[in-house]
Amino acid sequence: MKFGVFDHMDRGAVPLAQQYEERLKLIEAYDRAGFFCYHLAEHHATPLGMAPSPAVFLAAAAQRTKRLRISPLVYILSLQNPLRAYEDICMLDHLSNGRLELGIGRGVSPVEIGYYGVDPEESRGRYQEAVAVLMEAFSSDTINFKGEFFAYDGTPVEIKPLQQPRPPLWQGIGSPDSIPAAVKNKVNMVCNGQSTQVRALTDRFREEWSKAGNATADIPIIGMNRHIVIADTEAEAVRTCRAAYAAWFNSLSLLWKRKGISMPFVGYTDDYDEAVRRGFIIAGTPEAVREMIDEQVAGCGINYLMCRLAFGDMPYEHSLRSLDLFVRDVMPEVKQAA
Repeated sequence: MKFGVFDHMDRGAVPLAQQYEERLKLIEAYDRAGFFCYHLAEHHATPLGMAPSPAVFLAAAAQRTKRLRISPLVYILSLQNPLRAYEDICMLDHLSNGRLELGIGRGVSPVEIGYYGVDPEESRGRYQEAVAVLMEAFSSDTINFKGEFFAYDGTPVEIKPLQQPRPPLWQGIGSPDSIPAAVKNKVNMVCNGQSTQVRALTDRFREEWSKAGNATADIPIIGMNRHIVIADTEAEAVRTCRAAYAAWFNSLSLLWKRKGISMPFVGYTDDYDEAVRRGFIIAGTPEAVREMIDEQVAGCGINYLMCRLAFGDMPYEHSLRSLDLFVRDVMPEVKQAA
């Protein structure tokens, strides 16, 4: 059982430069606490993503940490030239001394993709071609590729990642149909949703992993993320989490509301109490949080929990206190139980 951190870097209540610095201080604390990886989302033209260039922020995080691995989750490959993405990936891997975990995807929001002038209907094709270019760059000294969207004719590859042949791959998976390919490529899986939804995906992943003749002990990371807030009293934890979740959800849903279209995010709701019932929020005293996490770990079949410990307008001091309680009173017990 491992623990990581997932971060949208959504807009907070302080100036952005201060938010960046406070987040970097939290990342230093994640490093000291023994978290496995810090995962940063990529979003554009929305307050949900105030770090729209993950490579820039992760480069700063790499210089402030020693053991914590860093990860874009995900690089939106449908929005950029794959050669440029490849070069950023290689630089990050060296700057972090081989601590990069590589999440890739085509982007969950057609609204954001459209703002970049990319036809959302073309995003899957652009993503698939970009992945093919990346894999060729990792394995060859030249790129020869001709597709509908990208073309390279003997393009030199002058930089390679520190981790060979490439950093570990991560993918967000919301459909069982995506699992066979992920198993074939031994990709680490991140899923979201209510416990029953997550369990269906983790069971399918293990089934496909076994059918492929792989050893159970070698299974990749199977993770999910949850909003987690801990305080000395339940009332304080709920009060803090309720306000921060409302701010986060407003950022999450803003573009969709503007466009008047439904938001496809696996059951997230603006109703705090309903979000708790659906398992997306875990807030309370250390003992209560530990019990809820134990239940979800067992029920969802995961081996990796990605914690959202800073979100919305939650003050830095609250996130730090929540982290301290989590590390002292929750993490060791959950690992032992798992």
